[in-house]
Amino acid sequence: MSRLRDFYKSDVAPALMNKFNYSSPMQIPKLDKVVVNVGDGECKDNPKVLEAILSDLQIITGQKAIATTAKKSVANFKLRAGVKIGAKVTLRGEMMYEFVDKFFNLALPRVRDFKGINPNSFDGRGNYSCGVKEQLIFPEIEYDKIDQIRGMDIIFVTTANTDEEARELLTLLGAPFAK
Repeated sequence: MSRLRDFYKSDVAPALMNKFNYSSPMQIPKLDKVVVNVGDGECKDNPKVLEAILSDLQIITGQKAIATTAKKSVANFKLRAGVKIGAKVTLRGEMMYEFVDKFFNLALPRVRDFKGINPNSFDGRGNYSCGVKEQLIFPEIEYDKIDQIRGMDIIFVTTANTDEEARELLTLLGAPFAK
């Protein structure tokens, strides 16, 4: 079992139970999944870019990434429905806890002039999303082997009903929110 999952069971769950006065342990919010998404419009013209994105995501998350396609045609972007435009990975279970631990404790401190992640990026239903400007913050990525710096979106999906519960959950899991 991962260190973060053990920490959740021993420290986080009781703290949430006490703070929000839940009547049942089943009401305690949990981290359901983490989705890591990279979108790059250059993929439609150059399939090598998509291969690089897929390999970077696999290295970062430790799980195979899948290509994402455009849902609609947009004439202004010269984009047709069904064209591959990015990649994503959905992490659950042990892999999710390992990634969250690595993201909060290793990757985010490597961001230049880092003052914390935005505490207002909740969606109103207890889910949190943040963006990363470059994949180089992850220790597995070697600077010499990347062809281009790409950003990514990271979405934390929780079972919390409110943003306040989700913020407390992520704070207890180690999220460095800006003050």
